[in-house]
Amino acid sequence: MSQSSLSPANTPVSAPIAGAFWMVLAGVAFAGVNTLEQIATVSLHLPAPTAAFLQYAIALVVVLPWAARRGLPSLKTRRPGLQAFRVLLAAVGVQFWVAGLAHAVPIGQAIALVMTSPFIVTLGAGLFLGEKVSLERWLAVIVGFAGGLIILDPFSESFTTASLYPLAASVLWAGVSLTQKKLLAEDSPEAVTAWLLLLLAPVNLVLALPSGISMPSGDAWIAILAVGVLTAAAQGFLALAYARADAAYVQPFDHVKLPLNVLAGWLVFGWIPPSHLWLGAALIVGASMFLLWRESRR
Repeated sequence: MSQSSLSPANTPVSAPIAGAFWMVLAGVAFAGVNTLEQIATVSLHLPAPTAAFLQYAIALVVVLPWAARRGLPSLKTRRPGLQAFRVLLAAVGVQFWVAGLAHAVPIGQAIALVMTSPFIVTLGAGLFLGEKVSLERWLAVIVGFAGGLIILDPFSESFTTASLYPLAASVLWAGVSLTQKKLLAEDSPEAVTAWLLLLLAPVNLVLALPSGISMPSGDAWIAILAVGVLTAAAQGFLALAYARADAAYVQPFDHVKLPLNVLAGWLVFGWIPPSHLWLGAALIVGASMFLLWRESRR
């Protein structure tokens, strides 16, 4: 998952460069997460709920020494209830995301569908937060959803229910973005990242219990350990990106994750993206860039 929002003021000239660097690095880390997670669940047959739980349990172990060095004040939050709600949305989104990868939804297709999240955020802001949504933003939302529909290709023989799982994750993570935006207005990026990783493991454990926890062995342990470490790193990189530069500036660099994940899917699984994926992705990226341009002008 890769949702965050922060717009610092009076940043130095080098800050935007640093923000772009951390965002690209987060994209590289997430490409590694997605590839290794699909290896663990598809090739090494680790159940998806177990994989989701272990991913964030390991990430929690990784982040605990960092949190201890920072001290308890760095974890202080003024909105514990909102933190818990955000983590619940994120955890259910993780379950859908990992389930999609476990059902062999191609990584590139899954990432492209998750990129519809900004349009869902715009829709949610207008419907639930009472924000004014201009005609241009509504048009961008329609174009973005059209791109997602082209990628899904629901009338093709390859379409399955599992193809919708990344889209469900996108909807839930859009909710995470809306709540995280409010949190970052009052809490530090370190606190926001730490609370996410501290609470995701217990929540994913509860979600995994009904189907049972199946411990990995051999290569599956290596894969899921790497997934957990990269998850912690990616979340930290995201927080650093949004803390260093304005969201409207760094967000376009998040689109790097699409070609990175497509490349990983081709190298590891031999998946060659169909032409309609690039058409749909072009609509999504184009509409997203238009939204960012409009926001930067405002």
